Amino acid sequence: MTTAAPTEDLATELRTFAETAGAWPFEEARKIVARLKRKPKDEVLFETGYGPSGLPHIGTFGEVARTTMVRHAFHVLTEDKIKTRLLCFSDDMDGMRKIPENVPDRAALEPYLQMPLTAVPNPFGGDYPSFGDHNNAMLRRFLDTFGFDYEFASATDYYKSGKLDAVLLRAAEKYDAIMAVMLPTLGEERQATYSPFLPISPVSGRVLYVPLKAVDAKAGTITFTDEDGVDKTLPVTGGKVKLQWKPDFGARWAALGVDFEMFGKDHQTNAPVYDKICEVLGGTAPEHYVYELFLDENGQKISKSKGNGLTIDEWLTYASPESLALYMFQSPRSAKKLHFDVIPKAVDEYFSFLARYPTQDWKNRLGNPVWHIHSGEPPAIDMPVSFTMLLNLASASNTEDESVLWGFLNRHVPGVSAETHPKLAELVGYAVKYFNDFVRPSKVFRAPDDVERGALEVLDAALAALPPSPTAEEVQTALYDVARPIPRYQDLKAKGATPEKPGVSVEWFNTLYQVLIGQERGPRFGSFVAIYGVAETRALIAKALAGTLAG
Repeated sequence: MTTAAPTEDLATELRTFAETAGAWPFEEARKIVARLKRKPKDEVLFETGYGPSGLPHIGTFGEVARTTMVRHAFHVLTEDKIKTRLLCFSDDMDGMRKIPENVPDRAALEPYLQMPLTAVPNPFGGDYPSFGDHNNAMLRRFLDTFGFDYEFASATDYYKSGKLDAVLLRAAEKYDAIMAVMLPTLGEERQATYSPFLPISPVSGRVLYVPLKAVDAKAGTITFTDEDGVDKTLPVTGGKVKLQWKPDFGARWAALGVDFEMFGKDHQTNAPVYDKICEVLGGTAPEHYVYELFLDENGQKISKSKGNGLTIDEWLTYASPESLALYMFQSPRSAKKLHFDVIPKAVDEYFSFLARYPTQDWKNRLGNPVWHIHSGEPPAIDMPVSFTMLLNLASASNTEDESVLWGFLNRHVPGVSAETHPKLAELVGYAVKYFNDFVRPSKVFRAPDDVERGALEVLDAALAALPPSPTAEEVQTALYDVARPIPRYQDLKAKGATPEKPGVSVEWFNTLYQVLIGQERGPRFGSFVAIYGVAETRALIAKALAGTLAG
């Protein structure tokens, strides 16, 4: 199937399809369009929030990637007639509540507990003066590498430069109204000491969680007892105080006029509080999108301070940014494990969606993840083998030499090279790294039992009888023919199966991978043999029968 050329102006045609498209970015973008009909404005502001309390993890990247997808969908719906901005806001004026587990010399940071993150020395050294500055730079570095169109904002800069002064003065004026929103959400003990304003101690520099003795709306000041026991009066402006995190959410929305922000499920119960405070301060609460949290390999929420789960750099060591973006696009409202073993599937699914895209009509293209990942312009890439296949080739040959894999690939696709297929070259490099770090250490060969030994002997003879350089289908047919007479591998429930010609169960192919390659499963075995080679596969069978693979 080929895609017919658009019959109208492309932007108009895409908008028509986008108005009913089922992909979640379009669902969210349509909410923003409806919002503008209620309250028109010349520019739409998308925002993402980031807490730089630890090294950035992939969940942080996910917010920016997903928000960018919604932003692009909005541009399609409005035919680029309304300007937009994406603001990545770092809450780097928050006090360091605890010392992250994944920083060097944790003891050296103990004197800086409760200080703003931009006042904590940088434990990593280098050009960045503070822990917050370092972590902000790490986030920006990756976002820049990926090519996001965004503006970075530092809470420290916004508070100290006066960009938030107007809303802070309004918060002093609306102090009682803010307290009326907050107090019902707190326990009795917390109610007695709560204040939406957190002074920065002139004595210690710490962010103080202390009750206020007075709020002077006219003067724009607060009075509190400092750590030295002396009452102090500070202006709410100029970075002398900051807001507690719930009021800070709503105040920022009001101050900046935010139209869309997504956040994790852990914020969901607080969203009505953020909204109310935004409205108290004269703003209109933005459209929300709540996504599920990422989990590590043990099913625990990933955390910047714990350093569990994957970092951005770790994913990019073994796979492309596009595969990561696909993982972010898929099922954002379902909890997903974010660990190394999800990478191969994400890589292969990305190229599968990419290969499908040129054959689709415009309606289906708008539902294809690669359209959202590449902002409507997916590249044309010829990927002759899967990432999983490359991993199995590396595993079968037990190699860390990329040239060995290229030798197998040239057998499969004569003339293929890094020059003709640069994306394949990237994949070969990723596969070798992934194999050495994750597959090789976990390989466990098992010895065949008597039934399996007999089947492997028959398979060896069947492979020997194949024509030179057989196709994947010829190998697969031989595999089926070997397994069908063996009761263990028969599947009478398979489609089209009969007692005379039963189907073949997946157990047969799992056996081949477990016994010959030392892995639980893999890609279609016929395709593997066609690329790896009949002689090489027979050599694996001989080693398995001799007991040298599992020895």
